[in-house]
Amino acid sequence: MRHTGALLCLGAASVAYAASDSPRPRGVGPEFAKFYKDSNAFTCISNPSITLLPSQVNDDYCDCPDGSDEPGTAACAHLSTLSPSTPANVAAHDSVNATIVLPGFYCKNKGHQPSYLHFGNVNDGVCDYELCCDGSDEWEGVGGVKCEDRCKEIGKEWRKMDEARQRSMGNAVKRRKELVTEAGRLRKEVEDRVQTLHTQIQGAEKHVADLERELEDVQRREKGKVVKGNVGEKAGKLGVLVGLARQRIDELKENLIRTKGERNSAKERMEELEAILSTFKEEYNPNFNDEGVKRAVRAWENYVAKDKPTVGDAAHDRDIDEIVKSDEENGINWDEYTGQEEESDVDLLYDFEAYLPVPFRTWLDQKLRDLRIMLVENGILADLSTDSSGSEPKAVAEARNRLSAAQDELKNAQNGLNSHNEDLNKDYGPSDVFRALKDTCISTDSGEYTYELCFMGRTTQKPKKGGGHTNMGSYNRLETIHVDEDLPADGRGLGKGDRIAMKHEGGQHCWNGPNRSTTVVLACAEKEEIWKIVEEEKCVYRMEVGTPAVCGLDGNGSGNGGGDGEAKKSPRDEL
Repeated sequence: MRHTGALLCLGAASVAYAASDSPRPRGVGPEFAKFYKDSNAFTCISNPSITLLPSQVNDDYCDCPDGSDEPGTAACAHLSTLSPSTPANVAAHDSVNATIVLPGFYCKNKGHQPSYLHFGNVNDGVCDYELCCDGSDEWEGVGGVKCEDRCKEIGKEWRKMDEARQRSMGNAVKRRKELVTEAGRLRKEVEDRVQTLHTQIQGAEKHVADLERELEDVQRREKGKVVKGNVGEKAGKLGVLVGLARQRIDELKENLIRTKGERNSAKERMEELEAILSTFKEEYNPNFNDEGVKRAVRAWENYVAKDKPTVGDAAHDRDIDEIVKSDEENGINWDEYTGQEEESDVDLLYDFEAYLPVPFRTWLDQKLRDLRIMLVENGILADLSTDSSGSEPKAVAEARNRLSAAQDELKNAQNGLNSHNEDLNKDYGPSDVFRALKDTCISTDSGEYTYELCFMGRTTQKPKKGGGHTNMGSYNRLETIHVDEDLPADGRGLGKGDRIAMKHEGGQHCWNGPNRSTTVVLACAEKEEIWKIVEEEKCVYRMEVGTPAVCGLDGNGSGNGGGDGEAKKSPRDEL
């Protein structure tokens, strides 16, 4: 039942409400004033079929299903409340009867910022200065509570804080412009580098093709040689012969050294076996009737009685040592015989070409080389383009090294181009702004750990008491997520609205769980700093970070404000 006392108390208010120039009813915000102008009747805002007497407005009884008849009492507080940001025209057409159409009790807060207070806090005996600094929410004086008007002091303090906040946000916006400029410069550098690499690759590809042809020509020319000279020596007539002789002598020396070594090894083994058999003969028991042992002893006695061949004496070994000495020790200077002018290999064996006309001689020379190459490739003649160890001629090796170096240079340029193209296609956020923050790292202490974020890189957990670092995920992509939470009084938080988030995935595997991952949610701040980190699920983290890079993007503005006639949408953002 409605209370009789409340009716008597509100009688005077009803009379005042009936005047044409009367103020709007208690608790009504300016955007809803138009629904209360009729002095003869009141129509429920979202239920126009229900009409009430003016005296039924704010009579502490909920007559309208949408609660619009009780803007200044707690009578309809049990209904669900619309968001304070709901426009009046939308609220007026809301058809959900269980939802109150008004955003709350309107506090004028002269000298400060107007605000809406939840209907349940009206006349509850508590002064809600945070939202209603003028004390108008406790107009009934329940329990003798009287809330004085503190809007002047609170407004002054708020304006002081707001000035500092606006200055900070101004610096943040300025900083973001600097980041965007820097990001543009960095992107231009990458684009210029891509153009340079395209040019380098074109030149490198042509260079590689030329060197491939050069290698083929050198290999073909070396295969066409009739006689193979030593590497590094001039191929004159005497030089070729001396080179062949030197090569042959070196081979004989190597074989002699190897044979001597094998002989010495066999001699040592034979002496060891003779010593074993001699000991066996001396120590065996002749009374032991073993025919096998007796035969072995007799065979040994016959072996000893024979004349032993000479395995080598000291003089023989000295002769061998003299032979295998180095050329310098033997006084041989091959350079004396190899310094002649270089001559054609073909000229060495076919001097008659010198009497032929130059065009015919050139043609014959090429035909002879082609013939030799054909015979080598078909296995008829030995391939003299490699020596006995399988190594290539110096000219071929040098051509191959030049080609290999050019191929490496081309590969490096192609890898660099691919890397820079990937970088250009990477999502660095609006205006490429996060490019300017790439590899910038920030950290914060939280409990037993220090947490670090490197922009466009990794998130890391570091134990304060020592131990290995834990990878909490590497940057993968940008996303937009909606945040529905109040902004902390110090402003170091996300607030309500859409926020840009960095997804970090593929971190270190969690025991008996998934690989670690981190969602880095960003909000506007004057400088880069980590505000909070929580583990939402096992090894799934959420990091709240401030940065000027997102200022002015998707609700990340420079602060909310309002003047007379506009209620605050995020009250705690203003205090």
